[in-house]
Amino acid sequence: MSDPKERFYRHFQTEITAIQDQIEDLGTLSSVGGERQDCVDTILAGISRLSNEVTDALDYVPAYDQRAYAQALKALTEKLNEATSKFAPKSRFQFKPRAAKSTNTTTLSASETVQQPQHDPRRLFHEASPDNNEPAADGTDSAAEGRDGLGVMPGLRRNYNEEIARPELKAGVRKPSFSSAKNIAIYDQTGLHIMLPSSASHATSSGSLTNLDECIVDMTVPTSGSMGAPFAGLAIKDVKKSLLVCGTVAGPVHITGVKDSVVVVAARQVRVHECERVDVYLHCRSHPIIEDCKGMQFAPLPECYMNNLDAANNQWDQVDDFKWLKTEPSPNWSLMSEEKRIPRELWEKTLSNPTLCASNILKKASVV
Repeated sequence: MSDPKERFYRHFQTEITAIQDQIEDLGTLSSVGGERQDCVDTILAGISRLSNEVTDALDYVPAYDQRAYAQALKALTEKLNEATSKFAPKSRFQFKPRAAKSTNTTTLSASETVQQPQHDPRRLFHEASPDNNEPAADGTDSAAEGRDGLGVMPGLRRNYNEEIARPELKAGVRKPSFSSAKNIAIYDQTGLHIMLPSSASHATSSGSLTNLDECIVDMTVPTSGSMGAPFAGLAIKDVKKSLLVCGTVAGPVHITGVKDSVVVVAARQVRVHECERVDVYLHCRSHPIIEDCKGMQFAPLPECYMNNLDAANNQWDQVDDFKWLKTEPSPNWSLMSEEKRIPRELWEKTLSNPTLCASNILKKASVV
């Protein structure tokens, strides 16, 4: 039987993520007919229920983790208040403390329900905050708590990569927001079509695509155009039979261990290691470099991805093979003829077609 505190930790993470998604969806709901109000009430009920569950779990959850859960609930409450304040300047969908009298209760004005103080997420946070110097109920010191296996949940950090692969999501294009991430990391995925929206533009300090099989990843929107922010750097590793449209990279791109795939990218520098049978559609301001590669083909970046790039400053065809020192041309790479290149229609229409699954698009692109 699993450890109860570990089981509760997993349950708490799942519930927090679900409530966060509901809050982010508020802006898409109509205020007509009470649709948005119903969602707010559901969110408030979810926070209240989760707060009660934390209280019920105090017997086996260490004080250190109690503080972490309380901080998470407090942050979630603040996020809800911030979201609802955008819809009405004086939104009534907020947690408002009553005057400190004998009852010392907290009012949830959105649902007109009153919680007991021990169930209020903010009071729970206060009682478990690091500023409260009362000893833990179980007698453990803070150093021992810091060594607890569960650890803290800083800032409600979401695992977007895990969310992408949720089995309950319908087939079609996955659009993870990466709205609270600092960088973009997509890994250990199979058979998915992933398209990043504009909300991911602030998470492009670095990017990585790792261990993907028969996937389509399109990162054009958040990294290109007037509203996008290019990746500072991008790493692609251990990818098979996939189509990667990587957008724009201000710095270097490192491609390692990729096989039977298509990579589309605009970058300052590109280095390719240990790759086989990869077609690279490229805009590069320096000579692309390959090492220990076979069957590489290079083509210019498709016109629809050029945006404001300087077509004259594109050295896509000036490939240097660092492992081929002979005077004759390297047999490890070649320039792709125009008739073999993926047609324009696939880039402009097929890739964004939500009715096509990843396997169908990969077949049209001759990747599988």
